[in-house]
Amino acid sequence: MWEQKINKLAKQGKSQQRSEPPKKVRIIGGVWRSRLLTVLDLPGLRPTTDRVRETLFNWLGQDLIGLHCLDLFAGTGALGFEAASRGANSVTLLEKDKKAHANLLANFALLQSSPVQGDVRILHKDSLEFLRHQADQSSHLIFIDPPFQDGDLLNQVLQEAGRICDDRTGGGIYVEFPAARSREEMAALLPDWHCGKYLEAGQVKACLFRSGRG
Repeated sequence: MWEQKINKLAKQGKSQQRSEPPKKVRIIGGVWRSRLLTVLDLPGLRPTTDRVRETLFNWLGQDLIGLHCLDLFAGTGALGFEAASRGANSVTLLEKDKKAHANLLANFALLQSSPVQGDVRILHKDSLEFLRHQADQSSHLIFIDPPFQDGDLLNQVLQEAGRICDDRTGGGIYVEFPAARSREEMAALLPDWHCGKYLEAGQVKACLFRSGRG
């Protein structure tokens, strides 16, 4: 009798777990303001929080009209979709994880009920390989929020971003990195840039790099 009750409770618990709504993050400003993005429970997926994104877009300005943007390791697309929502001319979101890429497409499909003016592309590609094939100074704003467990990947991507980014009309290179690494360490990878804005939020640090060209 007790064994049957325990099994029943266990099944109910699993059913409740399966029925829990997915986590969400919201877009803060622009055309898609207050729209929600679904967040998958995937290893290493770490969406940029509302508070950090609000700070970032205060740094960048409330609209991104005229800018061509890259959202590397896009995950939920919170940074890239936020940029598109705020008027960027184009946003390319890159994600190599198959499930995360499918979720990006699903989130974008829901947002399309209120179309934005700029071009939005969602690519199932490796971010570093993509960067290596881009022309010098071909983007204005690059978001880098990589898997924290691969420090060498972050180093290579940041160096490639320094070659590709042209922030003379606005933008820059925004990078999130683990608290164990220093701002000076990141700056050493971009000798022609400076960390104009900096924040710490829990186990995450972030810099917005600007060049002397800007």
